Amino acid sequence: MQTPTEARQTSSDNSVLLRLLRADNSRLAVITIVIFVIMTLLSPERFLSAGNLSSMAFQFPEFAILSLAMMLVMLTGGIDLSVVGTANLSAIIAALLLAALAGTDATGGFAIAAILLAIIVAIMVGLSAGLLNGVAIGAFGLPPILATLGTGLVFTGLGVALTGGSAVIGFPDDFAALGNSAIFGLPVPLLIFALLAVAMTFMLDRTKYGLRVQLFGTNPLAARFAGINDLALTIRTYVISGGLASVAGLVIMSRANSAKADYGSSYLLLSILICVLGGINPYGGFGRVSGLVLAVLSLQFLSSGLNMLQVSNFATELIWGALLLLVMTTNGLRLRRKGRGSASTS
Repeated sequence: MQTPTEARQTSSDNSVLLRLLRADNSRLAVITIVIFVIMTLLSPERFLSAGNLSSMAFQFPEFAILSLAMMLVMLTGGIDLSVVGTANLSAIIAALLLAALAGTDATGGFAIAAILLAIIVAIMVGLSAGLLNGVAIGAFGLPPILATLGTGLVFTGLGVALTGGSAVIGFPDDFAALGNSAIFGLPVPLLIFALLAVAMTFMLDRTKYGLRVQLFGTNPLAARFAGINDLALTIRTYVISGGLASVAGLVIMSRANSAKADYGSSYLLLSILICVLGGINPYGGFGRVSGLVLAVLSLQFLSSGLNMLQVSNFATELIWGALLLLVMTTNGLRLRRKGRGSASTS
């Protein structure tokens, strides 16, 4: 039999474990590990192969960066349905510029200069797209879902008009390093995502802007009474989101060695799913980058495993959609229970 002291210690240990399992990030970490173990057991020789692990490390930063862009606007209570359109339009304009200035034969300093110019232009396109979204939502009061749906269609249409619907090709070989090379064994796209994730964490946790974003998402009226300029905050948020989307577009362009208006068509649903699964409140106010990173890993493991099991892409998107509905329903029920609990205690 346990002594009273041992019983209290066991009870304390159990309560700590329960608190950890109830925490969003801890639950998500368990889910990620479970998915990894299941996919390993189903196909150990393929899932754990060096080639597959390397492929996943190169692939997921594309939609992970788009998820960072989606996360930021969701923290304000908004949404950006134009992230894929922004990414592709930025990549197309960069591709056209790069093909015209350098082509496939350029090498050395001239090729590097052309690549840097194309990257700067692509990011400027993304920032401009975000500015358009921010003005439409902040200044003209359009609902974010409708404003960004409309601009997303415009950006995709511009991309089709500029290319005739075909892919833009013909870049210097050096540009492929952005999406296909590694530094000290770590894929460059993974390093880009890691740097952006760290910067996003610092911005949200350590800057006035980050605190204002979360306050505005939690209670816009209280934020206005606190003296926060909601127009400037909205515009700045969507501008940053557009810039992040353009970086994702450049990574996609480099990995595919081409740019096209319909690349990453499934990434919009995936970025929303990652944010919701990662604990970002779709109504605004709270969410952490660490939760988003865990959600990215879990869905990448799931997607890679399903692909190895020869599950079609249509079935994979069906699973993503069902998972999104399940997570949102579960979160909604949990928030209602919390609301009733707080009301009863008061």
